[in-house]
This record gives sequence, structure tokens and C-alpha cells, in this order.
Amino acid sequence: MGYFEGFDVAGFWDDSAYALAEYVEEAPPARESIASVEEELGGYRLPDSYIALMTAHNGGIPNRDHFPMTEPTSWADDHIVITGIRGVGRTRPQSLGGEYGSRFWIDMWEYPEIGVYFADTPSAGHDMLALDYRACGKGGEPTVVHVDQEDDFAITLVAENFEAFVTGLVDESVHDTSEQDRIDALATVREGSFSPVLRRAFREVADVLPDADRRMRILGEAVVHDKGFFSLHADARSTLMYDYLFWLFTSFNQVGSFDRYVRTPPQYERSYALPDYELMIVFGLVAEPYDFSTGGYAPGFLEDWWNSRVASGRISETADGYRMTDAAVGALLDELAGVVRDR
Repeated sequence: MGYFEGFDVAGFWDDSAYALAEYVEEAPPARESIASVEEELGGYRLPDSYIALMTAHNGGIPNRDHFPMTEPTSWADDHIVITGIRGVGRTRPQSLGGEYGSRFWIDMWEYPEIGVYFADTPSAGHDMLALDYRACGKGGEPTVVHVDQEDDFAITLVAENFEAFVTGLVDESVHDTSEQDRIDALATVREGSFSPVLRRAFREVADVLPDADRRMRILGEAVVHDKGFFSLHADARSTLMYDYLFWLFTSFNQVGSFDRYVRTPPQYERSYALPDYELMIVFGLVAEPYDFSTGGYAPGFLEDWWNSRVASGRISETADGYRMTDAAVGALLDELAGVVRDR
């Protein structure tokens, strides 16, 4: 390839069904498609090493997905983790020119226009990796940087170039912090401060559920025991947590749509006075942080939960917005009681 001498390109990639559907373009990039994608990306010339790797395997999920860091980031003190590397093309959602390609993060999420966002992380968009052209210009050799959306888009140098980044990726076993992560997650759910949104909701439901805060901690602990960390996906405990959070939220808020529940419209300044799902359990405001949080989330899991609850009738649209039915609330309280009994 002229690059990656002695590098095991074939063994680098994990060609799972998900990787093939989301990341891997079916063909290597032709000269015309490279030029077309570069133009769409804003005129940034992709590094020769990037083209070389994509010519051998056009995008995908690497087997080695951890990169050691000497400077802390929002991800960890000593490493970052990536989910996949974007191919050169448009036929896959995660390709550079695909539905969730580089321009998506700049145009829709307001990531800074410093170059090309080529790799994502398990945070579902709340931090990204980019080829940074600020110092070299659009035709030069970019560095690789980490960009943290939740820290006002803070930029941290990762590697001097793309080849150094790829060859520097290591197996997750090098940074196996699972036991410490579990201990930290248990401390968070047992003792961490709640968001102002949840504290208000606990007061609102006190007549019905006087120990609502305690039940939230017990459910959070059950999630950690199941997974080893505090994160919500599509499992039974997560679904129960989604139900509980929605019921608490609607104790003092109207929900007119799924989108409004998830996040306050961008024309409004973010404030706990205009609460949403993210401010309740995921992210805190810099001026008033809280500890009991997942720190990230995958919107698809939450949307699937919403759609299933609306379709089943457990959540219905009323004159006061979307709300859980009385029967659904009763079932929720019974399930929470069961979690407490099983503690």
C-alpha cells in the first residue's frame, strides 16, 4: 500500500453483520468517488494513508478499538475508544458521505468545522474523532484529534497523523477497567446526587411513592449488577428505567412529542427550568452538575421504547400530552416493588 508496512490489515477489521451493514462500502473508492466525497466534505484532501487503508478495506469496525492517551478526555484518563472508521463513499449510513457522515455532525450537532469527522465512539455522538486541518490547510497532512461535545467541543490531540492513529490502536484488554468501572458505577447509583429534574419529580410523586428516590437507586443498582456499568439499552431493566423516568417526568411536565421529551428545542437556552430526558438522567449543566447519570445514551434504544409503549397503549396521547395510562402506572409500581423485594 505504501503505508502500513508490516501491518495486518485483514486482521484489523471485525466484519460483523452490523459492521457490513453500517460501515463497510462494497467496493474500494475510485478516484472519481474520492474527489466527489472530498468536495462534499468541504474540499479537505483525505490523507494518502486514509485512502490506502480504505482501498484495502473501505470502512468498518476495528478489532483493536482502544487508543492510549497521555492527556485525559471525557472518555478516560489514559485512553479513548472508537466504534468504527468511516469508509469513503455514500452507500453506508456511517460512511464519510453517508447519512451519519462527517457533514451530519457539523450541520446537525454543530461540531466545529476543523476538518473531517472520521470515527465515532460508544457515546453515540457526544464525542468524536476528527482529521484536524487547522494547522496544515485543506490540502495538508492533518492530525487526529478528539472533540468532546459535552465539554464545549474541547479538542485534544490524539495522534500526529492517521497512520500513527491506526497503528497505535490496541486491544481492549490493555485498558481493562471493568472491575473498577463496576465499583465506580455502584458508588454513583448508591450515593450520587440526582439532577434537579429528578429531585423535583420525587417531590411531586411523594404522595403516591414516598420513597421514589430510594427506588431509583435500587433500580440503578440492579442495572449495574446486570451490566457492570450504568447505561440503558433495550434490556428489561433499562425498559423499566425508561418507564420510571417518563412517569416521573410527566408528574410536572407535559410531553407533546418524543423529540421534545428527549431534548429541549435548540432555539431555547438549556436550563433545568426547561427539563428534558437528557437533563434528567444523561448530562448535567456545567454550572450545576449532578452525579446520578448515564453520561451518554443511544437515542435509538429510547425511541424504540417510546414506539413500543405508544403502540401497546401503555403511553397514550391526552389533552395534557403523552402520559402513561393508569394501568401502566400500576404495572410500573408493581415492577418497582419487585425490584425492591429482590434486592
